[in-house]
Amino acid sequence: MLPVVALVGRPNVGKSTLFNALTGTRDALVADIPGVTRDRKYGFGENVPHRFIVIDTGGIVEAPRGVSERMARQTVRAIEEADRLVFLVDGQNGLDPADRFVADALRRSGKPVTVAVNKSEDRDAGVVSAEFHALGFGEPVAISAAHRQGIDDLMDRTLDGLAPSAPDPDPEIDRGRAIRVCVIGRPNVGKSTLINRLVGEERLVTFDEPGTTRDAVEVPFERDGARYVLVDTAGVRRRARVEEALEKWSVVKTLQAVDDSHVVIGIVDARGDVAEQDATLFGLVADRGRALVIAVNKWDHVEPGRREEVKDQVALRLRFLDFAPVHFISALHGSGVGELLGSVRAAFDAAMRDMPTPDLTHVLEAAIRQHQPPLVRGRRIRLRYAHQGGRNPPVIVVHGAQAERTPEDYRRYLVNCYREAFRLAGTPVRVDFRSEENPFAGRRDKLTPRQRRTRDRDRRRGRR
Repeated sequence: MLPVVALVGRPNVGKSTLFNALTGTRDALVADIPGVTRDRKYGFGENVPHRFIVIDTGGIVEAPRGVSERMARQTVRAIEEADRLVFLVDGQNGLDPADRFVADALRRSGKPVTVAVNKSEDRDAGVVSAEFHALGFGEPVAISAAHRQGIDDLMDRTLDGLAPSAPDPDPEIDRGRAIRVCVIGRPNVGKSTLINRLVGEERLVTFDEPGTTRDAVEVPFERDGARYVLVDTAGVRRRARVEEALEKWSVVKTLQAVDDSHVVIGIVDARGDVAEQDATLFGLVADRGRALVIAVNKWDHVEPGRREEVKDQVALRLRFLDFAPVHFISALHGSGVGELLGSVRAAFDAAMRDMPTPDLTHVLEAAIRQHQPPLVRGRRIRLRYAHQGGRNPPVIVVHGAQAERTPEDYRRYLVNCYREAFRLAGTPVRVDFRSEENPFAGRRDKLTPRQRRTRDRDRRRGRR
């Protein structure tokens, strides 16, 4: 399982900035105002050879009231979920009495703690860290989350002693194995009911494995010659408990199961609004590069006159997941479930697809003919060829001159071209742009006349 790292400290010491640096996102709201983060926020981080789940928390304060009390409860829950704790302090303001209060709370947890002295840019690490030895957690690590300085050293210290994360499965080996399908969603959306419908209830006790460290139930089954393993993070229950109103739900355990899966089925309740919690959770699936199929469950409970309204809301709230097919189903009665499993298989096949270099380059050339890359600093971006860089998710590496300066809208355009050309429905697609050095730089005297004419022609075209 992926280890879990919680970022803890008093308000406004830079926890959200560090969260964004570790996850490579801007998901955490950052402002120079204490208390901006109130709820726990989750993301995937990587510090070779480790992958991990990171939790951003609100600040801990003494004698909390109102919103501060809610923040404190959220932080306590994050500490309970975590394997390792990063205790952030402010290197500019020095040791604060509030830091000592936080230190006492972390000491009571019994979890390994690493002190990170943030905002230490342009300062001597030994000097800025000296007074924080008094917290009693060993040698502090001086970092600057805003400038991404010292973060690798911090995570090396934090994750020390943990076994390296297992590499992603080799797609070539993985093709012959069962497709691992993780079913996720908020409590009471019908996750267990869907699994019961897919596999048959009499199978549940046979494959239930209580006491596993993952706290997840794996249910193998076959359909149309394909083998699957369904993973229910909340646990598949016996019939008497399947219809319970509330389920134990942990974001950490869900993300750990997502990381170990090929395809994710994300379920939302057709009777309610698509919540921010749904969008955030499904977005983390896409960030991890897992194929995704969305199931809008309890469709039979929606009045016919309101169905178009629900479809429009799903399309609007989840528009950033436009690669994921959407199915409107009733897990209880089975309507639409067969088509759902077909999309799971198609998404897995797309995630594992082989894309030959000549075909990828041909699609790139056709896309450029249709829509030229823009000028950057008066020079035309020139994309020359492409090859496959990975699977699950598909990674396409595009080489060319100034390729790394390709604007975001043109990157999205190329992703859509490749998605259409190779039928990559259901899976995220990543395009990695790599610039090539000019092999003739500094060698003007060695260019042949033909090479000079080609270079001059390219420059004239770039100016136009």
